[in-house]
Amino acid sequence: MQPSRRKSAFFPAEIIAMKQAGGGRKNYNLNVFVVVFSIFLFACFMYNEDVKSIAEFPFSRPSPLETQESNGNEVDSMVWIGSRMKPRSETTEETQETEKKIELPAVLEEEDDSDVEIPPEDCDVFNGDWVYDNVTHPLYKEDECEFLTEQVTCMRNGRRDSTYQNWRWQPRQCSLPKFKPRLLLQKLRGKRLMFVGDSLNRNQWESMICLVQSVVPPGRKSLTKNGSLSIFRIDDYNATVEFYWAPFIVESNSDDPTMHSILNRIIMPESIDKHGENWKGVDFLIFNTYIWWMNTFKIKVLRGSFDQGSTEYDEIERPIAYGRVMRTWAQWVDQNIDPNRTSVFFSSMSPLHIKSLDWNNPDGIKCAKETYPIFNMTTRLEVGTDRRVFSVAVNVTQSMKVPVYFVNITSLSELRKDAHTSVHTIRQGKLLTPEQQADPVNFADCIHWCLPGLPDTWNEFLYSHILSHS
Repeated sequence: MQPSRRKSAFFPAEIIAMKQAGGGRKNYNLNVFVVVFSIFLFACFMYNEDVKSIAEFPFSRPSPLETQESNGNEVDSMVWIGSRMKPRSETTEETQETEKKIELPAVLEEEDDSDVEIPPEDCDVFNGDWVYDNVTHPLYKEDECEFLTEQVTCMRNGRRDSTYQNWRWQPRQCSLPKFKPRLLLQKLRGKRLMFVGDSLNRNQWESMICLVQSVVPPGRKSLTKNGSLSIFRIDDYNATVEFYWAPFIVESNSDDPTMHSILNRIIMPESIDKHGENWKGVDFLIFNTYIWWMNTFKIKVLRGSFDQGSTEYDEIERPIAYGRVMRTWAQWVDQNIDPNRTSVFFSSMSPLHIKSLDWNNPDGIKCAKETYPIFNMTTRLEVGTDRRVFSVAVNVTQSMKVPVYFVNITSLSELRKDAHTSVHTIRQGKLLTPEQQADPVNFADCIHWCLPGLPDTWNEFLYSHILSHS
């Protein structure tokens, strides 16, 4: 601005000449009035010019959200391109499309953990009792979790009793922390949690998805499957809950995630790297392997490799072969896992309930029509769990360099004859027919578990450990 020019414009030569001439009093009053009025006009003009200059000067950059929220009435509004502003008419279609994609960030509610009590380190959370609790359990509802598969939706598949959902595990020396899904997601923010193993770990993976997804808005969660890896994504927390199919942990001829119904199962107990490449960089790894070992007393061990087309094998006693696999797995963990980043868990054996005589029910048929856990056993409960491989798992995990949290689900799960999918499930991808459901001898599944149900408790153990070590 040039104030001297503006002043000359408002004081014409005629007014100055009048002042110099003196004139009469009447003219003098007129001259004063003209001067005052001119000064007033000059001040208004200067004020408007300065305000306009200030308004147009880019002292600070508007945020993208402020740009987006403008009403768009301007003929040529301004947008930020890189580090400077440009008229919208000068922006490319690509730039304008990028601007349209700007969304308000989700407002994430923080979970209050003031009433969450962490069990003390010396408390054995696996030593306890099943307590009926229809107030806090189930932790979610079957019909409110869209990600459950037909294999585990027992109520939807015709089961009439639901008390199996209402049992809460109560440790004798302490209590498990109150489950808060949003609190768990806060601990998983920016992290990956992966279950690795067989269909029982997949059972537990589905449970974990249902436990956390209830607090995630629609459109902010997704499930994708790619070969052996299934990934549940929680967008607002940049977190994933994953499952990787590896029923023997090491390579086997049963590694196809869909076509694995093979009676003649063969393993390569020292070959793990193909699978292991998919486990690197994960923050929480939960391993298991058991049920696929139980169809024969001896395990077939390949001579050579599948890639070389080898077909000959040796048959080895189950505990010996299991030990070879566990040592291969332990070596891989010790060599590839940074314990400062990754927490490693190993889940013990999930039991079967095949013979009702094991729990003193001579009139029962497998686990069919069982509606309550096992109580008041006068002798030690034996339901066929192979304690030899259990001991191998305990010994190997305790001898590793990388700390491994051994999740001892076996004994507490042996009490839950009521929690299996039984005849309320699928066989070869199809729901059992009424005729098949009436034939539990041949069709009852006493291996897998209904959801909501027992695997939710397994995940409560993981939840407790993650909270206490975060």
